[in-house]
Amino acid sequence: MREPTVRDRAVSTLLWGAGISWLVPVMGSMMALQTIVPADRLDWLGRLYSWGQIALTGSRWRAEVHPDVDPHRPYMFCQNHVNHFDHCTMYRATPHFKQGLELDEHFRYPVYGWFMKQRGTIPVRRGSGGQTPEIMARMRRERDRGHSILTFPEGTRTRDGRVGPFHKGAFFIARDLGIPIVPVAVTGMQEVMRADSWIIRPGHTVRVFCERPVETAGIPDEGIPELVERVREPIRRRVDEYWEKSEGL
Repeated sequence: MREPTVRDRAVSTLLWGAGISWLVPVMGSMMALQTIVPADRLDWLGRLYSWGQIALTGSRWRAEVHPDVDPHRPYMFCQNHVNHFDHCTMYRATPHFKQGLELDEHFRYPVYGWFMKQRGTIPVRRGSGGQTPEIMARMRRERDRGHSILTFPEGTRTRDGRVGPFHKGAFFIARDLGIPIVPVAVTGMQEVMRADSWIIRPGHTVRVFCERPVETAGIPDEGIPELVERVREPIRRRVDEYWEKSEGL
């Protein structure tokens, strides 16, 4: 990707200004309402926020959802990790209320971090791999409420746009709780904003692919690596096909 020009920086500054001007009042409203109304009753407002945040990057958004994804069944959605907009990128793709797993250090971010803590987002300590008794207990509570979980099993944002190896911790918990996993591949976001840059580049199409769910119940410990690859493979394939097509243009 070429180095940003003066124009790129100016446009990006305007887009960041617009995005923050959207984030602060909408998240502030949700935080105020969440003091009296459960977060899942305000999911329509979260979807509105997600729509606005992606639209204000100057991106077009499309979603394809496999017909086997049941809108009434809790899932763990496993998504490739590109940038700080990832949770907004896929949130509207399905009607599920999704509770996220997020690095605990992100809870220190002004407004965003405060909102996530109040909403009930599940904190993960760096290096824990997403597998601790506390995380499992929190995920069980969300499942029992009919909520889904959104996780980024790479554990870090991609630097080259490709899909990295997955940590196994959350897969053990999904198996123990009997939560099926939906692989989620996102393409186009690497061009919008890279992990090593704060420059937003408008004019791209971001696509979300929610693939066929993968059942987890009854898988033995020795079968977890195979489960991980069954989830990772359709994500990797979508992303690699996207880059191969882009390079061929």
